Amino acid sequence: MAETADIVIIGAGIVGCSIAYHLAIQGAPRVVVVEKDLICSGSTGKSAGGIRQQFATEINLLLSIESLRMFHRMREELGVDPEFRQVGYLFMATTPAELELFRRQAEVQQRYGIPVRIISPDDIRRLVPYVRLDDIIGGAYCPTDGYAAPYEVTMGYAAAARRLGVTIHERRPVTRILRERDRVAGIETPQGPIHAPIVVNAAGAEGGVVGTMAGVEVPVKPYRRQLFVTRPLPEFSAEPPLTIDYHRNWYFRGEMGGCLFSGPKDEESTFNTNVDWEHVAESVAKAVARVPLLEKAEISRGWAGSYDISPDNNAILGAVAELSGFYVATGHSGHGFMHGPATGKLMAELILTGKPSIDITPFGL
Repeated sequence: MAETADIVIIGAGIVGCSIAYHLAIQGAPRVVVVEKDLICSGSTGKSAGGIRQQFATEINLLLSIESLRMFHRMREELGVDPEFRQVGYLFMATTPAELELFRRQAEVQQRYGIPVRIISPDDIRRLVPYVRLDDIIGGAYCPTDGYAAPYEVTMGYAAAARRLGVTIHERRPVTRILRERDRVAGIETPQGPIHAPIVVNAAGAEGGVVGTMAGVEVPVKPYRRQLFVTRPLPEFSAEPPLTIDYHRNWYFRGEMGGCLFSGPKDEESTFNTNVDWEHVAESVAKAVARVPLLEKAEISRGWAGSYDISPDNNAILGAVAELSGFYVATGHSGHGFMHGPATGKLMAELILTGKPSIDITPFGL
């Protein structure tokens, strides 16, 4: 017999699993998730897990505020520890223009009750005493930001969704989106088709590829970003805030007593997620220039993942007008994990009622 479902979700990262869970708790029957590899094996599992409220636009602020509430109640709701560590987020400014940008954004954020404040170099020194500050003129700091565990959170959503009747197929790639004229009709996979009147593209970095399968242009491209972790350092025994050198587009945070720091982000789009060990010295030099004590650190491991980048560096969320029943939830541009909980809730509301509790119209395709 042919497989059928009411809703098929493509992708089992944080966004796909969150959508599936929220559809189930809102009463949707026969929800199926298909994943070409394993749950949380794509961009979500390779992310640094950052969670921040310091955004410049209202819609991103609202997604952050709602997701933050959801991270706090995951123990009770999902039965998992998200390992949410509110170590804070610190943005450091090198130029007056950057600091003025932080001031303007902080005024907006404070109107929403976010406890962000503009701080001096002396304040920064107290937070991260080992950072080189000779060219830093100030920063923006929010103590309630931090990071959580992407794998644990995603598996929590997946397990809770399964308990509510959702079927998740791993190692079942989508090869084609089935259409009947201007309506979606399901998906084709090597194990056979799944017929469904609603299909959700939550394929992350492959969101553009899935869009092409449906005959819809979804302008999302993958860009590799590398991360490295050092062995434990005495100075990191007191965990620092996630600290961002805004001018250099570089950040670091604590990780198991060591330092996790960002490597290069590719300028050209690629699906390559291999670590470029031949050029790791360039990443180390950038890190040592801002945190000199890292010169004595030993790198213990590194990995690479893909950002699913959209043209405006914001998520693409909503229904696709030219293909009835086809929805998009991709292109998060590095914000997918932190906004995944709220995105799942809002997409479920949109699919089932047409009226999400936060207006996501600005994120429409």
